[in-house]
Amino acid sequence: MTAHEDEEGQGKKVSQATRLIQLADDLVDVVAGTDGRAYATARTGAARHIAFPLKGQRGLRARLARFYADVCGSVPSQSALTDVTAVLEGRAMDLEPRPVALRLASHQGRVVLDLGGADGRCVIAGPDGWHVTTDSPVLFRRTGLTSPIPAPGEAGRTEAGIAKLRSLLNVDEPGLRLLVGWLVSGLIADMPHPILAARGEQGTGKSTALAMLMNLIDPSPAPLRSLPKDQKAWATTAAASWAVCLDNVSTIAPWLSDTLCKAVTGEGVVDRALYSDDDVTVLSFRRLLAMTSIDTGALASDLTERLLPVEFLPIKRDQRRTDASLQQAYQDAAPDILAALLDLLCQILAELPHTHLDELPRMADFARVLGALDRVTGWSTLDTYLAATEVTTSDLLDARPFTAAVAAMVEEAGEFTGTIGQLIEVVPAPEPRPKSWPVDATRAAGQLKRDAPVLRAVGITVEEAGRSRDRHRSRLYRIALTSGVETAPLQRPHLARPTEVGDEEDGHVFSAHATTPDPTKPASAPVTEQNACSEAAADTAGAADAAAAQLSNDTAPEPVESGTCRTCHRTFRRYQGGTGYGDQCASCALGAPPPSTSPG
Repeated sequence: MTAHEDEEGQGKKVSQATRLIQLADDLVDVVAGTDGRAYATARTGAARHIAFPLKGQRGLRARLARFYADVCGSVPSQSALTDVTAVLEGRAMDLEPRPVALRLASHQGRVVLDLGGADGRCVIAGPDGWHVTTDSPVLFRRTGLTSPIPAPGEAGRTEAGIAKLRSLLNVDEPGLRLLVGWLVSGLIADMPHPILAARGEQGTGKSTALAMLMNLIDPSPAPLRSLPKDQKAWATTAAASWAVCLDNVSTIAPWLSDTLCKAVTGEGVVDRALYSDDDVTVLSFRRLLAMTSIDTGALASDLTERLLPVEFLPIKRDQRRTDASLQQAYQDAAPDILAALLDLLCQILAELPHTHLDELPRMADFARVLGALDRVTGWSTLDTYLAATEVTTSDLLDARPFTAAVAAMVEEAGEFTGTIGQLIEVVPAPEPRPKSWPVDATRAAGQLKRDAPVLRAVGITVEEAGRSRDRHRSRLYRIALTSGVETAPLQRPHLARPTEVGDEEDGHVFSAHATTPDPTKPASAPVTEQNACSEAAADTAGAADAAAAQLSNDTAPEPVESGTCRTCHRTFRRYQGGTGYGDQCASCALGAPPPSTSPG
């Protein structure tokens, strides 16, 4: 007889940890989530597809303590609960990870929406319709911000549901249809969604309206949130709910702008694990975002491209309602509105495979959803969305003084090619200098790269144009109007010099858009991707070529004839005895600096 058997025979008490393990084995199954966390699911009951964490107020640890007290009549010790939790986490490490969704998930071409109730019901929607069931094919997790969704109303009453939504919102018809498109897209988990930007003057009901919209698909005790103070606070808040609305946004810090952009497409926040030195935790999520503001000020261009602006209208005095009556109207209408959104969702899922757009904007998936919505409803939400993004781009350009000045210069001159330093000289800073005006070439280059999509939207391209041919080998940029033939990178700095009509230099007249050749000289070929010479440099009289000859022969010989540069196809003066450049102008052959490009 072993010592252990002898101890059992003598009636040794079973430890609390052992009883807790036995209780856990009877009640739950352990699940390893793809997010790196361990979860537990009930073995029986309607809520068996709800995964809850092992720790925390809503976790398995608290439930085991309650069950133990009910069964054994005593409270388990904290050390026993800690030991059991460690054992279950160890078991989860050996399991194949499974996806654990929050509120919304995609499964085999269908959408699964967790209604958040204790009965574990969910909605499954597909191209052939939707229905409510307790048999979810997806595991869901819930947090302290997960509230129940009222059961949707009767299917097939789309128009009635949209009419009830219209009665709750203070927007025009195009704005209402954009909101419907955004809400329907918010029921599709595996796609980026634009950030709904509710704008309007004070008292237009923006906050109340967005709280209702958030609660339609992801009810929460706090549907509206204040701006987070740092990235960690944002990650904690955003990881706990599918839909997040920031209320009364006045300014957006650069770090928050980048974070919001990442949350649209999918973001991972890495932090040190609690009570560890070498382990990390990862919060990865894609969210449905919205915000209310009167004026957010200047926004980064990448954030602006991800916005869906909707203007809310002033409320007339005779149309105002008390908050209690408005909330009651929302509660009465919410089931029918949700049913209408689900109806449209099913029709869009059936139509999406046949929806193809000739051109896709930045938020391409959302644009396709709007295109499918237009096909099933006869609306024109896609055109409204594209027009709204153009207005937003114009507003952004007005808020970026340097970028706006560059755009104005190029619209007048037609093209600029040169270094960023030369660009700063051509576009002098106004007085007083705006705070956002770049103080050096590095910051100017960074601002141009960030705002390149905005310039492209107004018909101006920004592209790298190789390196200069002088000893500095500076990086060149080409900024030009998009109309006309695209050109490949040029090799010499060039600016189509904007001057007054009649301003002449060495027999050549400069216009505001392009260099006009002298009619007495042979017609020159247009600037193409093989043209490695600046027109302005090639048109310079004598100075550059004489300098080049001086570099070759230590003398400055007299010009004897004119020739056509084989590189830039411009007319230049050939010098007696000049060697090293033959049938090239001096600027192309030796990389002589260009003439002054200052306007006027």
